[in-house]
Amino acid sequence: MSKNFELLQQVGKEQAIFSNTVLPAQEVFDERPATLGSVPGPQVSGGAEEIGALVQRIFPLSSKQSSHAVVFSGTESGTGCTWVCAHAAQVLANQVSASVCLVDANLRAPRLHEQFGVANHHGLSDALLQPEPIEHFVSRLSPPNLAILSCGGVIDSARTLLTSNRMSARLAELRAIFDYVLIDASPRDAAVLAGASDGLVLVLKANSSRKETVRNAVRQIQAANVKILGAVLNQRTFPIPEGLYRRL
Repeated sequence: MSKNFELLQQVGKEQAIFSNTVLPAQEVFDERPATLGSVPGPQVSGGAEEIGALVQRIFPLSSKQSSHAVVFSGTESGTGCTWVCAHAAQVLANQVSASVCLVDANLRAPRLHEQFGVANHHGLSDALLQPEPIEHFVSRLSPPNLAILSCGGVIDSARTLLTSNRMSARLAELRAIFDYVLIDASPRDAAVLAGASDGLVLVLKANSSRKETVRNAVRQIQAANVKILGAVLNQRTFPIPEGLYRRL
C-alpha cells in the first residue's frame, strides 16, 4: 500500500471526505508572462485531465447544487494549491460562458498573480481599505470571462482584514457580479474565508503531507462548520524561481 493511499484512507476513515475526489495534479506547465489585458494564463502540458476531473466534480454543470464560490487551500505551505486553483479556474472558464473570478486571499505570501504574469498591485488588500466598487480592483484575463483579483499590497494586518465585516462584504460583491469565484487561501485563513463560500478544496503534498497534519487541518475546518468539497493529491510540488514552471 502506498504512503499516499494509506494517508488518505486513514484520514477518510475518520472524516469520510476523500472517497471520490482524490485527484493527482502535476505541477507541469510553461507559464508565458504577458501584458495586462491580453494574459493567456497558465499553459498546461501535464495534469490537464486531472484538473478537468476536479472541475467537473466541484462545479458540475448539470447540477443545480453546483458550488459557485470555493476556497482552495493546502493543508500546509508548499502543496501547490495556487497552481491547482489557477488551473481549475482556467479550465472552468474554458468550459462555460459564465463569468469566473480568481481571488488571491493569501495576503501573507501571494503567488496567484505569478500564474498569469500580471502585476500584484491594486488588489484585494486595497479593496479592503478603499471604498471603490470591487470591479475597480479586478483585472480581466483570457478567456474574456476569466478575471483575477490579485492580493495587492502585502500588509501586516492580514488576519484582521480577512476576518473583518469588510471582507465578507467584498466577497458578497464578488458573488453578485461573477457566476463563479475561486479563492486561493493560506492554511491559516482557509476556514474563515470558506465560511462565506460554498465549501473548501484541500490540496495535499504527495509523499510528504503527514497524517496528523491532514487530520488537524480537517478538524479545524469542520469545527468552523465549513463543508469540505474534496481533496487534491498533488504528486509534484517544488520551489519555482521567478514564477516559471518547467517539467522536472
